[in-house]
Amino acid sequence: MKRKIIITCAVTGSIYTPTMSPHLPVTGPEIATASIDAAEAGAAIIHLHARDPENGKPSADVNHFHGFIPQIHQASDAVINISTGGSSLMTLDQRLAPARHIKPEMCSLNMGSMNFGIFTLKNRFKEWQHDWEPALLDATRDTVFKNTYDDIETILSDLGDKDGARFEFECYDLGHIETLAFYLRQGLVKAPLYVQFVLGVMGGAGASPENLMTMKAAADRLLGDTYQFSVVAAGSKQIPLATLGVILGGNVRVGLEDSLINTEGVLAKSSAEQVTKIRTIIEALGYEVASPTEVRELLELKGRDNIRT
Repeated sequence: MKRKIIITCAVTGSIYTPTMSPHLPVTGPEIATASIDAAEAGAAIIHLHARDPENGKPSADVNHFHGFIPQIHQASDAVINISTGGSSLMTLDQRLAPARHIKPEMCSLNMGSMNFGIFTLKNRFKEWQHDWEPALLDATRDTVFKNTYDDIETILSDLGDKDGARFEFECYDLGHIETLAFYLRQGLVKAPLYVQFVLGVMGGAGASPENLMTMKAAADRLLGDTYQFSVVAAGSKQIPLATLGVILGGNVRVGLEDSLINTEGVLAKSSAEQVTKIRTIIEALGYEVASPTEVRELLELKGRDNIRT
């Protein structure tokens, strides 16, 4: 049987700002439409952040999530995956509020504290739509993206044991894989693990084939047959490294959270464009795209009827 490839789509995130692309969804209806279109294009999992609809600033306000969660749930069978990362400038309680309330099938879980530098993006623009944009970018020069052991254990306890969410374990470097392996040995996480190798964020592993293969080798050694992996790479490396990830036996994540372009120098008009592009490559390589139903079975998810919309 052909291997089924899971496509995750992250439609807005908290890294890029409205000035950087007119296609970045910020309002509830825009995020809902972007998500539904991505699902129709082949994404089985939709990874979600929220933004203040008035100015596009990253938000953890549950009301802002309710501006798109019910619409996505009603119009699509896709697995809803809520970020617990939010923004490096948010507190842990702020970051967890949406997932605690919605109780989704999946959540992201960042596996370690790190520098998370996006201040270099400021150099590309001279004028801004909103004052918060350059201020947020500058703030990451002196901010640690805090994900301590206690934070990780809080997320596992609050969202995993009690509410049955599966996690997208986000690993930005080798130490994060070691931490995940520690929790596997402790029995605080259980197979099947879904591990996201995140490449290209300043402060983490760079977006290169060598780093991807090194991270996979480490996960193979430390996690054995307990895990599946997916690849997300920032900017122009998004599609090339996702393609390599498929060849190496993994899955993929695309979307405007991670890259604003479709081809070098050309802005993507939607996340669905990127989903269509990687799906075309996946199928050209002889694989098939996994459906949401297949993902639920493969990752042993609790089911779409057991979330709060």
